[in-house]
Amino acid sequence: MLREVRFRDDKDFSGCSIFGMMNVRGERFNGEPMITAISNMKERSNGLGGGFAAYGIYPQYAELYCFHMMYDDQGAREETEEFFKSRFDVEGAEVIPTRPCEGVDDPPLLWRYFLRPRESLVCSEREADDFVVQAVMHINVRIEGAFVFSSGKNMGVFKGVGFPEDIGRFFRLEDYEGYTWVAHGRFPTNTQGWWGGAHPFNILDWSVVHNGEISSYGINRRYLEMFGYICTLHTDTEVIAYGVDLLLRKHGLTVEDMARVFAAPLWTEIDRMPPREREVHTALRQTYGSLLLNGPFSIIISNRSQMIGLTDRIRLRPLVAGRSGEFMYISSEEAPIHLVDDGLQETWIPQGGEPIIAELAEKMEEIETKGAEVISLPASDSA
Repeated sequence: MLREVRFRDDKDFSGCSIFGMMNVRGERFNGEPMITAISNMKERSNGLGGGFAAYGIYPQYAELYCFHMMYDDQGAREETEEFFKSRFDVEGAEVIPTRPCEGVDDPPLLWRYFLRPRESLVCSEREADDFVVQAVMHINVRIEGAFVFSSGKNMGVFKGVGFPEDIGRFFRLEDYEGYTWVAHGRFPTNTQGWWGGAHPFNILDWSVVHNGEISSYGINRRYLEMFGYICTLHTDTEVIAYGVDLLLRKHGLTVEDMARVFAAPLWTEIDRMPPREREVHTALRQTYGSLLLNGPFSIIISNRSQMIGLTDRIRLRPLVAGRSGEFMYISSEEAPIHLVDDGLQETWIPQGGEPIIAELAEKMEEIETKGAEVISLPASDSA
């Protein structure tokens, strides 16, 4: 007699919440609405990771690189600080303010540093960015017990193990004011929940929050290592952050071309495109085929002047956009947008593989809009 066998799979493939909010006039607001929005999607996370990135929060140090650091112990802190002193002018160093919060246990030592690369070691802003990337890789690989989780200018990442709303309270985000915020609630499916593995993932000004599962992590990681990016966290989102820096900063691609790399159409679709479009897609696939992101994903990418939303080409993970006056929103769900903005004017669902780009009004330039939704809102009367 055959015994009935039932297979049970408790793995949740749809979890993780992402939320982004930008004031396109650059007017700053505190972290309270972000905590409200991300907590509205609590069922998408499981308490194993949450985090935020905020832009414009350190105006008094706007031209300095701000390193947010996690340390396992004082020895790691002392070794890292000696490294900083050998490579940077240290303009400020302090503990990141926190408060005890239920649901957030056993945090590492959390410090921040405001740094300027030594003039004798760099000659240009581009060299300074490369210098900082090299410093981040050195610390994360060579200094045991030390981890850089934020390294941009006039911005910072705040993340850890817990539900995102608890992480927000732990880091006292109501005390910070920024013009762009992104948030993440984590539901890890393949990796452990630990402080460094929470989102956002950051390098320089680029931050990424991600819902999905990138099966191409291995080939993506090996490709990035050829350009000096060393993946130490063994989680798929890390390769997206480094891939963004490579494509947009180092290689100078447009956001639209970056989307064509990450969410590339099938070769059969490329073959049917008009000649010029086919030529562009073919060149991108041939050059950056190892950065194609296989698997379902929706992501928000942010920097000091942009907030970008993108899904895989067949939208296996949800993403919705909204706008209201001078505010732009990108979210896993529509409800949290309405929750923080009862005057919401418009919401829409982007096409798979086509980026939504919100930019600060003073940074707007004439750009190609084909294949992208570009948000440029008019200045208000009070601006």
